[in-house]
Amino acid sequence: MIAIGSEKQAALDWVEANRKRLSQFHQQIWHYAETAFREYRSARAYCELLRAEGFQVEEGSAGMPTAFLATFGEGRPVLGTYAEYDAVPENSQQPVPYRAPREGLHPWAPGHTDPHSALGVAALAGVLGAKAAMARHGLRGTLRFFGEPAEKVCGSKPVHAAKGYYDGADAYISYHPGATSTTVWDTHCGAYWSAVFTFECLDPETWIDQSLLPFPGRAHAGARCPAALDAVCLMYTTTKYTKEAMFPHAGTWTLNEFILVGGQCTSDNLPPRLAQIQYAWRAPTLGIQEQIARVLEKNAQHAAESTGCRLSSRWVTKTRVGLANHVLADLTYRNLELVGPPVPGEEARAFAREIQKNLGLQPMSDPFDDVSQRLVTPEEHEAQLRRNLPGWQLNFTSDDYVEYTWHAPTVRLFTGRPTLRPPAPGYQYPAWARNALGGVPGCIDPMTFVAGKTIAATLIDLLTRPEDLARARAEFEERTGGGVGGGLWVAPLLPRNFVPPIDLRWPEYVTTPRGDEWWIPTPHPDLR
Repeated sequence: MIAIGSEKQAALDWVEANRKRLSQFHQQIWHYAETAFREYRSARAYCELLRAEGFQVEEGSAGMPTAFLATFGEGRPVLGTYAEYDAVPENSQQPVPYRAPREGLHPWAPGHTDPHSALGVAALAGVLGAKAAMARHGLRGTLRFFGEPAEKVCGSKPVHAAKGYYDGADAYISYHPGATSTTVWDTHCGAYWSAVFTFECLDPETWIDQSLLPFPGRAHAGARCPAALDAVCLMYTTTKYTKEAMFPHAGTWTLNEFILVGGQCTSDNLPPRLAQIQYAWRAPTLGIQEQIARVLEKNAQHAAESTGCRLSSRWVTKTRVGLANHVLADLTYRNLELVGPPVPGEEARAFAREIQKNLGLQPMSDPFDDVSQRLVTPEEHEAQLRRNLPGWQLNFTSDDYVEYTWHAPTVRLFTGRPTLRPPAPGYQYPAWARNALGGVPGCIDPMTFVAGKTIAATLIDLLTRPEDLARARAEFEERTGGGVGGGLWVAPLLPRNFVPPIDLRWPEYVTTPRGDEWWIPTPHPDLR
């Protein structure tokens, strides 16, 4: 068990004293439920709060309107963490124990799934707790607190990294709600790449010989050029067929698609002029990512040539894989032990029993599973994770926090989110139940404030124990072959002049004379 000095106790006390205020702030972010690159109200709320707390705030950092960098203090060490606040389309849910999209909104509007609303507030609590202790005890150092939009498309952190925002730091803390409470030991997240392929039908009139038509020039009466929508469909189908040839089905890699623009509305026999399809793929190595990228590019070229379209492609993001740091993982876990695991109270248990009852299940005396309510050592968590992975696979799943790991020693912290106990092995609760728990303070706050206190305590250790920071730095330099720029170091994969894809047709709320609406039409009432 790690010791508690007066500085650390001050940080922990501040978080505890401000639980109600920060819980209310979490509710504000949770109800905004804004999606990737469109988190305008959420980012503004963070910036206003941080300025009121004495931070210097740069809004719109790295050319992303909903990103920010807040800084407090001066000198070394330079320590950082971040907030995320993007929600997920089609996951709207009220904080009630039955399925109910939020009132007044489209049934397919977004909601928080992970939830990033709590992720951001947990990190905020940790930074503000450390800042309070710094002010009270005269601690020297600099705190960086980033606002990171669009995590669901791994959108902001590769951009911040490429443009130099992470440079010059001494350590970073990455937090995420998890299945249990622990820190990551070796198997950090892998790479996530995403690109948009755009098909434009610029000259449909040249598709056939117009002189052969009974009425030359009457394009709507002749054979229509396949055009942009057909190109997207062909790209989609070809990629499904060639997925087997991208990489052997070993390890864990995935490939998914999303149609951003579907040809728009056309009239009569005129061809759709524009369509876009986004691909996102994750893998444990950069080599696999590059192989998938090559196949996708060939498929896109084929689809364009077959449909009379011009092809252009644009990167959305390219992340590296995560780099471990045992020193920080151990230090942070010892602070997690000091704080203890998140334990839901009776209010949360009563809410969870109502969910079980409404699902036709027998309510349980303790409706939350044991794993989410206990601590797991980093080594034990690593062993559990490795049981189902091949030996050669060194990274697993994806998250763009990995960008931080290549610029300073970084720890990945999890605290157990409220998870319902299954009535039988293999039973899966519906997603709405999980999402609803994230909006109930009594359910989500224990997880949030265990994380906030752990982050605050770890920041204080790094401010007051230079020997721990030196050991973490030594490990970072060994793993990178000399630190940033070393022989084993991997540079950002996006260029420094990268233009963030904020202009693409991402799902968002829109304001019309009818009021605020979700970006797609409301379905027929019978289909809701």
